[in-house]
Formats: sequence, C-alpha cells, structure tokens
Amino acid sequence: MNTKTMLAALQGVSAYKDVLELPVMACAIRLTQCIAYGDGLGGLNAYTDLFYQLRMAGHHGLGSWLGEALRWSEAPYPRLTEAGGQDPALEQAAWRDISAFELLASVDCDKWLSQLGELLDSDYQGVLTGLPRWQHGVPFSFQQLTQAYTQEGVGPLARSRAFVWERGGLVPVAHPDCPDPDQFLGYHRQREQIIHNTRLLLAGRYVNNVLLYGESGTGKSATVKHLLTLPSMEELRLIEADKADLGGLPALIRSLEGRRQKFIVFIDDLTFDRDDSTYSVLKTILEGGVERRPQNVAVYATSNRRHLVRQSISERVGDEMDRWETIREKTSLADRFGLRILFQGLSKEEYLDVVDLLAEQNGVELPQEELHRQAVAWERLHGAQTPRTALQFILSL
Repeated sequence: MNTKTMLAALQGVSAYKDVLELPVMACAIRLTQCIAYGDGLGGLNAYTDLFYQLRMAGHHGLGSWLGEALRWSEAPYPRLTEAGGQDPALEQAAWRDISAFELLASVDCDKWLSQLGELLDSDYQGVLTGLPRWQHGVPFSFQQLTQAYTQEGVGPLARSRAFVWERGGLVPVAHPDCPDPDQFLGYHRQREQIIHNTRLLLAGRYVNNVLLYGESGTGKSATVKHLLTLPSMEELRLIEADKADLGGLPALIRSLEGRRQKFIVFIDDLTFDRDDSTYSVLKTILEGGVERRPQNVAVYATSNRRHLVRQSISERVGDEMDRWETIREKTSLADRFGLRILFQGLSKEEYLDVVDLLAEQNGVELPQEELHRQAVAWERLHGAQTPRTALQFILSL
C-alpha cells in the first residue's frame, strides 16, 4: 500500500468535494497524511477517530459508508446525471474521484496498523494489537452510482419522502405520520378531489394550490399526509412548514425547480392575525411574483377558518375611508387557493354511523340505542359531530 499515492489521489478529488468535507473522510485523509509523512502518534489518533466516526454514522466498514455518501451526494456530477445532462470533463473527474475512493475502501485495517507499528515505538505495540477493525471492501462502482442517479434521483430529496422546513433547512422525517386508509371515515368526495389534483401534479401538470378548511377533527391534515402512501406517488415529497417559517419559503420553492420529484409544501392550521408580516409572503407564493411557481410544486394548507385572516369588530366599524377594501384584501387570501375544499361537521345520522363503525372495530358491545344515547351526550359536552369526536367517545368506553 503506497500511502503517498493514495493521498495524492484523494487530494485530487474535484467532483465530490462535498464527500471530502464529511467527518469520516476528514479522519481518513488525516490518517493517510500522517502515515505518508511519518507521524505515528497523529496516525494513531486519526485511526481511532475514524473508527469512532464510522460507528457514529452507523457503519461497520469504510466502503459501505463511502457507498452511501456517494449515492446520496448532491455534488455537480450526481445533479447533472439526474437531470439527464452531459459534461465529459465532469464525468471524467467523477470517474477519477470514485476510483480514489475505491482504493481507500479496499485497504484492510491490518495494513493501516502495520504501517502505524513501523512508526511507533514498542510501547504502542500492545495498543495497536488491541485496536478495533472496520470492514474493508468496495460495494460501489462508477457505473452503479451513475445508474442510481439516473433512475432514482440524488440527495436527501430522493432518499426521504417527508421533510420539515425548519430554520431555513430541510429536516428529513424518517417515519412520517401517514394514516392508514381504514382510519378515514367519511369525506370521500373531498379526498378524491385532493387525490386527483395531486395525481395531476405527479403527471407534470401545473396544478392548483389547495386549501382544506372546516371544522377541527374532520381529517384535513390526515388527508394530506395520507397522500404519501398511495400507489404511483413514489415521486411525491411532502414538506411541512410552520407559519412562523414562511419567510424562507420562496427560496426553498425556487430551489426545488428542476428536480425530478414533485413537492407539496404543507402548511397546517393556517390562520393569520391582522398585522401578521408573513401574510404577504404567502400571498406572493400563491400568486407568483416576477417568477412563476415551479410546475413541480404546489401549496396545500389546512385551516379551521374560511378566510384565514382574523378580523376584529373595530376593523369593520373604524374610521378608515377604505376599510371595506382592507377587509376584502384580507379575506381574499383564501381565494388565491385555486381549489378550496370544505370539511364540515357530520350530520347527526352520519355521526352515529361513524360511532357504530368504530364501536364494531373496537369491540364495543353496548346496545345500539344506549350507544347512540351516550354518543350524543358526549358530543354535546366534548365537541362537534366529527370523526375525531366519535373516536374519542369510543375510546372513553
């Protein structure tokens, strides 16, 4: 093993600079440098740091870690390949980089420790003998990675289905809360409208933004999250954004343009106070400014209010000459959603039908007349006639 040759190859990496900046690779390069230039003690520290960082990353081998880092990299070559572009110079640079990584991953730990043993005095030989090893091997290739970039996309947006927009960055959600179909009760027509709009988005159409509004507990948020579980929606991504973080959304939406995935920016429980500064941000996102909303992005929002902006009595009776224009401006925000879908409370008959269904699913054996009597009493004390109220009633029995 010629460590100087390996070090030169790693220092020549030019297409995957992002991989070099990760903690595992920083340790691997430091280990190579120390051995190449005779720093045994520094090399020992780098070796133990490398083992630690691999385990922190959940890997037992440098090759498996490199394969994952390269697979999900958003470096220029993966992004270009995903988009179907061509750049011979970049492709050659990527091939050379991956060859260097293959060389690094193929080195057995015994070889690292043997060279460290030649640089350290006898006091360290017992330590070297007892050091842990990581697995060696090369579970990736240039051809395999290129094929994956082309067929499945690149980066975190290809790896995860759901994200939270938080402090100007996307945080992947490993286990999104996606309700099962049997958890939905009623509102079939409303859900079909949303599913149809989303399938058009997946088909590459420019679609309507969607506002789901109505009573709490009717399944508005669950309907949006359930979209991730539907067949033929593997390219759909859900990005949940809190109203407080809307300021950065224009930049996020701009960055999504051109990606192969289709994106729903989801804002749950959306309501504005009258002087809320983020009101204008959402208005711009919905209407579009100088730049048009990307074709692969749509905004879905839920709210318990039809008009989204709270109004006070003083606004309606104040002395502003154009107060009616001000009121219309604030109440028209909802109209900027091309598709507005009402989730209203159930009728008494529908509510009791849901109670009967949930009672059967949960093994409740009360006579129907008594069950209905208690269900109506519960609803009067605890909430509206919604599926959520019905479920809470059944769970109380």
